[in-house]
Amino acid sequence: MQQAIIELEGLSKHYGSLKAVDNLNLRIAPGEIYGLLGPNGAGKTTTILMMLGLTEPTAGTATVCGINATTHPIAVKRKVGYMPDSLGFYDSMTALDNLVYVARLSGIPEGQVHHQSRQMMELVGLAAAMDKKTATYSRGMKQRLGLAEVLIRQPEVIVLDEPTLGIDPTGVKDFLTLIRQLSRQQGITVLLSSHHLHQVQQVCDRVGIFVGGKLLADGDVTSLWRNLSPGENTVVNIQLADPASVDPAIPAALKDLEGVQAVSLTEEGMELSCSANITPAIVRRAVQLGLEVMGVQQKAYGLEDIYHRYFENNVNLHKTDGKSTGLFQRTFFRKQKA
Repeated sequence: MQQAIIELEGLSKHYGSLKAVDNLNLRIAPGEIYGLLGPNGAGKTTTILMMLGLTEPTAGTATVCGINATTHPIAVKRKVGYMPDSLGFYDSMTALDNLVYVARLSGIPEGQVHHQSRQMMELVGLAAAMDKKTATYSRGMKQRLGLAEVLIRQPEVIVLDEPTLGIDPTGVKDFLTLIRQLSRQQGITVLLSSHHLHQVQQVCDRVGIFVGGKLLADGDVTSLWRNLSPGENTVVNIQLADPASVDPAIPAALKDLEGVQAVSLTEEGMELSCSANITPAIVRRAVQLGLEVMGVQQKAYGLEDIYHRYFENNVNLHKTDGKSTGLFQRTFFRKQKA
């Protein structure tokens, strides 16, 4: 990984015997969208507060943009934009006036305040509603306005703490798309804290699974699954034009390919279990055997699969009596079904 823009080393926060954050080590690269994923009470917000210099760690260091957040919190705040889960605006003022007020507090020259504020409103998709009072704004619109307030300070890093709470599914999708576009277009590093599996997987480059103050795993979804299940076979499904007419000798011929462990017929075609990702070779061989291939799909594992596998294997790095693991399962899987 290139030089980290966020680096946490041995970061810990204890409240008496409670270890809210326990020896956290994490590096996030510039321009990366990183998802800190964990249930309520996992220590995500406490970690963010230490990164912003708003609370002192018991041990370890948080370095953001090359600055020690504990010893130089003001310097960090100049580089980082923070959007908490609960936003506050002056409801009697228009959205534009709220943003202008923040721009002035941020030290933007008076001659540029209105121009930059209008630009930000357009950027976050609120141009048509900038003259409406924020009291009339929906939760999703307020989240966009909050993002505009963060962006107008031109931060190098944006920290979003549960940014999609209370937003309808369409609004969530639009908001996450906006975050990804901004990160890619402007090179902004984003740390997104959430307990929603699908949302994190949808937008983040890497994910950290955070439970009981500990980082249980860190990486993209593919590497997380590979590390968790190093011997897991790759499953490839082949859809055929006429599955019923497959010659019985063809599955055996496909099984002769190096890496293919098993071949079975399905209603749509065939399913192959492989020791490695040899999907292109499978397709070539299927065509050579005269099969009319209509589609090929390699089974993709998501965060929910990873969570299930963690608990199937009794992974419990924070050494509790099992209560935290039970809470973790109940919280995450109930949320996904809601």
